[in-house]
Amino acid sequence: MTEFLDLAAARGARGTIKLPGSKSISNRVLLLAALAQGTTEVKALLDSDDTQVMLEALKRLGVNWTRHPNSDDYRVEGVGGVFPNKEADLFLGNAGTAFRSLTAACALADGHYTLTGVPRMHERPIGDLVDALRQLGADIRYLGSTGFPPLEIRPVSNASGNLVRVRGNVSSQYLTGLLLSAPLLGREVVVEVEGELISKPYVEITLNLMKRFGIEVKREGWQRFTVPVANYRSPGSIEVEGDASSASYFLAAGAIGHGPVRVEGVGRNSIQGDVRFAEALARMGAEIGFGPNWIECRLGCADKLHALELDCNHIPDAAMTLAVLALFANGVTTLTNIASWRVKETDRIAAMATELRKLGATVEEGPDYIRITPPAKLIENAAIDTYDDHRMAMCFSLVSIAGVPIRINDPKCVNKTFPTYWEVLAAVAA
Repeated sequence: MTEFLDLAAARGARGTIKLPGSKSISNRVLLLAALAQGTTEVKALLDSDDTQVMLEALKRLGVNWTRHPNSDDYRVEGVGGVFPNKEADLFLGNAGTAFRSLTAACALADGHYTLTGVPRMHERPIGDLVDALRQLGADIRYLGSTGFPPLEIRPVSNASGNLVRVRGNVSSQYLTGLLLSAPLLGREVVVEVEGELISKPYVEITLNLMKRFGIEVKREGWQRFTVPVANYRSPGSIEVEGDASSASYFLAAGAIGHGPVRVEGVGRNSIQGDVRFAEALARMGAEIGFGPNWIECRLGCADKLHALELDCNHIPDAAMTLAVLALFANGVTTLTNIASWRVKETDRIAAMATELRKLGATVEEGPDYIRITPPAKLIENAAIDTYDDHRMAMCFSLVSIAGVPIRINDPKCVNKTFPTYWEVLAAVAA
């Protein structure tokens, strides 16, 4: 029997919330701290299923870490680029960031490893990354369908050459994995991207954090990246920003529920591209305020939001929140350049279209776009399936803020990135 959560109709939203740590930053920082020379104090790490998967994998690879009592702060002892354990079986759940980056790191670590995940992870393509790593001499074998996990990795067979090419139009996590692991080879590595690179802000996060750990990548546009001969060095201490993707739900709640709602943990100084979700909200008619470490949203002068047409390459995860906001906007909303949704925790374009229709919306979906026309009146008490996808659950919870009761199936899927989401949402629901 599927568990569910019935959300009652709220009268609006207002309040201030502190965001959990960014998943994207948390897992990158953990891997960098593990590979670095020296010990790193990691502060405000996200406590979620995805980070626990990464921590367990690093432990199996021989990395020592400890969690400080009663906090989300960790001490990670770096291994100086060499995993102590040369044989390990790694189960990585449905954590795409962990799976892609650890595939690259293990492939260049001269060990024998197997990487597996949940059934959905075994449906998420990884062939482009494997092909790229093989150009660097990696010995990677498919244990199931070609192009997909699970994987077996053996010691590097022929570590020669320093030029690698990878497609950029499927997932930016492939490029991130290559960049993070390239220093393990001990020679300069040039990575060339074929085609348009999607989700560029996530690559910017990678480059920013690599620099914090002592390696500055030379970038020529978004097509060529040169990783110098250098070793990662611990910065001593690093604090994880709040999760900008998670901020989108509460900022949207402020727009739908009149607000104001303020999120703390991200702001004007954030390194995450998803803070630009606030710009999309402003285009829809919301009133936005920014500080160095906070963002606030309320509904503007108009009684209703405006529809918009937006290329979402720069905010691929937060764009899902816009799809639900379209239900409360005048006109037709079109979100484009979202092909990466197809290879996430579920096929998010298909899932979003299916569930929006349950609420009465008219939806057109394409290979890389979704077009949403809101109904005259939303259907109440719709039972929303979440497809084991945390973002589907959090997005559709916003319907309740507008005074429409809704049922969310499998509400615990939010544990992937935001285990306390339902309590925090209830705190701002008026």
